[in-house]
Amino acid sequence: MNIESVLAAIAVLAVVIFVHELGHFLVAKWCDVEVQTFSMGFGPTIVSKTVGETTYRLAAIPFGGYVKMAGQDDAENDPAGDPSRGFSAKTLGQRAAIVAAGPAVNVVFAFVLLAFIFSVYGAPFPSENALVGQVLPDRPAAEAGLVRGDMITAIDGQPVEKWQQLVESVRGSEGRELVLTVKSAEGVERAVEVQPRLTPDRDYLGEVIGEAWLIGIAPGAAYRKVGAFESLKLAGQQTWFYTGMIFETLSRLFQRRVPMKDLAGPVGIMQEAARQASHGFDSLLRFIAVISVNLGIINILPIPVLDGGHLTFFAFELIRGKPLSLRVRELALQAGVFLLVALMVLVVYNDISRNLTG
Repeated sequence: MNIESVLAAIAVLAVVIFVHELGHFLVAKWCDVEVQTFSMGFGPTIVSKTVGETTYRLAAIPFGGYVKMAGQDDAENDPAGDPSRGFSAKTLGQRAAIVAAGPAVNVVFAFVLLAFIFSVYGAPFPSENALVGQVLPDRPAAEAGLVRGDMITAIDGQPVEKWQQLVESVRGSEGRELVLTVKSAEGVERAVEVQPRLTPDRDYLGEVIGEAWLIGIAPGAAYRKVGAFESLKLAGQQTWFYTGMIFETLSRLFQRRVPMKDLAGPVGIMQEAARQASHGFDSLLRFIAVISVNLGIINILPIPVLDGGHLTFFAFELIRGKPLSLRVRELALQAGVFLLVALMVLVVYNDISRNLTG
């Protein structure tokens, strides 16, 4: 893990966390709630500044943040200067709007960022040729020296014009060594010997659907300019796709179709952020959009501590006509904390195990 990986990951997390907390902050201010603290990070304070009634702080642990509002948990030790400006004094609709604003702004931010990417960099579409867009580490293609941007023009002397031709040849090789004619991004042609390996075959969500002879590459993409309207349309489609993909992944996790060991934690995010940054600023921006949608969707899950847990409390309040007791909420929050800590331990273990075993 190098310093570039760490900085790229911190940048990604800082942006999506700031956007999330900004959503809570702005709607709280709009509802005239006294916001006492806006924190980026947890733990010891690195730097802080009080402006008006709010202390803005940067903390040492970058994996999170929070907006602290007066009277948020009926806590007597943090009352609002004006009781009418406490969080608990607001209507159910206002409190729900404040809580929902964080996840909602994450999704909206992803949409805006994707629209910007499409308008500035163009829209990607599959290359008509056998262009290599990604080379997976420790796979036959990487070991043979293939790199991103290479164009495969022939296999065993037979011309290859389409990506599908390459796929069919590799999968039908039965492990036989193949000689690829490869043209680099600079136009230099070379011969590459590669031996396909029988590998678990996965779909776009990582679920194993069988085994296949593979060499560990993914197709590249070409880009075309699009107008403002099409950029917005594509951004909406992409945001919807990412949202559906997250829900589908969660569903498959609960069905045990996707193993828990595939979940990535902070180290995995660092590695992927660095990889995307190495592919260009647009790739890093797209990764930020994906993480922002993830943060927004995960936060609306009905787990105490998360925004979705608080919205669940509000739903009970709407049905009952009064809030759940403070004791019930405290117990639920403790269970939520335990669940999140257990999940964090799992993903960190996954990261360590993945790096040790390759």
